[in-house]
Amino acid sequence: MTANAEKQTLLHCLLYWEKNTPSGIYLTQPFGNGVVKDYTWQQVGNEVRRIAAYIQSLNLPPKSNIALLGRNSAHWIMADLAIWMSGHVTVPLYPTLNGETAEYIFEHSEAKLLIVGKMDGKADGWKEIKTVIPQGLPIIAAPLSPPELSSQPQWDDLVAKTEPLKNPTMPQLDDIATIVYTSGSTGKPKGVLHSFRTMIVITSGMEEIWGFSSSERMLSYLPLAHVAERAAVETMSLYFGFHIFFSEGLETFQKDLQRAQPTIFFSVPRLWTKFYLGVNEKLPPKKQKILFNIPILNKIVKKKVLTQLGMNHVRVALTGSAPLPPQIIEWYRSLGLELLDVYGMSENFAYSHACKPNEVRVGYVGSVNPGVLHRIADNGEIQVKSPAQMIGYYKMPDKMAEEMTDDGYFKTGDRGEIDEKGRLRITGRVKELFKTSKGKYVAPVPIENKLNNHPKVEVVCVTGAGEPQPFALFMLSLDAIKELEKGELDKETLTNEIKELLKSVNSTLEDHEVLDYVVIVKDQWTMENGFLTPTMKIKRNVIEDRYLKHGEQWVAQKQKVIWE
Repeated sequence: MTANAEKQTLLHCLLYWEKNTPSGIYLTQPFGNGVVKDYTWQQVGNEVRRIAAYIQSLNLPPKSNIALLGRNSAHWIMADLAIWMSGHVTVPLYPTLNGETAEYIFEHSEAKLLIVGKMDGKADGWKEIKTVIPQGLPIIAAPLSPPELSSQPQWDDLVAKTEPLKNPTMPQLDDIATIVYTSGSTGKPKGVLHSFRTMIVITSGMEEIWGFSSSERMLSYLPLAHVAERAAVETMSLYFGFHIFFSEGLETFQKDLQRAQPTIFFSVPRLWTKFYLGVNEKLPPKKQKILFNIPILNKIVKKKVLTQLGMNHVRVALTGSAPLPPQIIEWYRSLGLELLDVYGMSENFAYSHACKPNEVRVGYVGSVNPGVLHRIADNGEIQVKSPAQMIGYYKMPDKMAEEMTDDGYFKTGDRGEIDEKGRLRITGRVKELFKTSKGKYVAPVPIENKLNNHPKVEVVCVTGAGEPQPFALFMLSLDAIKELEKGELDKETLTNEIKELLKSVNSTLEDHEVLDYVVIVKDQWTMENGFLTPTMKIKRNVIEDRYLKHGEQWVAQKQKVIWE
């Protein structure tokens, strides 16, 4: 039997590596206070088999939905595998959920068991989530779980006293593996059904584009509850057998990166921008320009910058979820790191489009992945047919019919255009178009992308439905707020900078798109207070509900930059 035949599902992959490379290290987990533990394939297999045996001892109905809550950790992946090995379905929950959404998912999914792992007391929604856990729901407390769960069955105790499953019943390709609840940027989250087939079918295409092998290293920190990280980290590492490292938290992120020395690094624009601004603080752009232009020295300096970022071994650098400003892309390219955009959705397990090395067109998310078809509908909507397309929406058969075309294409809800080489550019959301009081339609996303490159601005939202002209809301970064409070940043200087940015962007826009003014909001938009989705996209409807009512009052001020 060939390796590929033995790796039929992700659970088969675990058994393959457990048998063939038992002493190879699969997962590296920091536990705090300098404690870092490596788990070999054999150790992972052992813990998964024992937890699976315990889950089976609970005698849950066959193919029950089991909720998995926690930040990325070695035990998140082990829990996912144990759920599958015990014959059940994983329902991942974002650790940042608010109580209302968590309660809806518990109820809608009819979860029969909850596994809780690593949670961050400050950043996560545990305070609210714990109050809505259904009464009587059995819980397994994995390592690094909240202290309030000390009376619940503990993972390590269960591993110590439970005999491992010797010959587990393995899943079929078309069995449901997981229900992924969408991030809920447009109302209640939908439960996207994925099978073992749709989760693993992406591996051959990824190998074709980027040439994955067992020698790769990745740092996992974007939410595993989201399909993008689950596809890039869990699916790829289980199939190709490579090493995954986990991050302890934001404070130790640089140290975690240095430990991992990743060969593949997947991030989002906000973090790529933070890295870029961090380097600029230590090595100002003017100085960079001089050093980068000195022969011989330039290579040494660039390598030093990448080494300090922990990315000197990165051969594939991926970015997704939103566009990056062109000058930041060019800056990374000048260091020797070509950022490759990827595009996908929960409904196609993030397997849709990707930029291929040396074929990047700035502003485009790349061409279709192997086996994927795409087209633009009459209303400008991107439609995609992917081999990783969902089985459907849980308990929502009508919704599935609504989101698909008669010939099997998924309606993404994104607007876009395809160039002569088949590369796709996202131009906004079909439903995000808004109409000003002059009857003109405005697409906010392209304007937001132009505004989104000021070092002191964290998030931008362009809005103005029913107003004479659109306007922009700016949320300052936490660093900028601290600098203002300490007097290290002058409010008038920042106001003038933003006026210049507004003038520059307005000069590129059509008359009906020209922004009337910018409002610097005093709120911090976070996942916890519902302004951002768990994938750090703005919840436009929440932001507009909070701010649009002030439009008339702001127009009356006749200022280009308004501090709320």
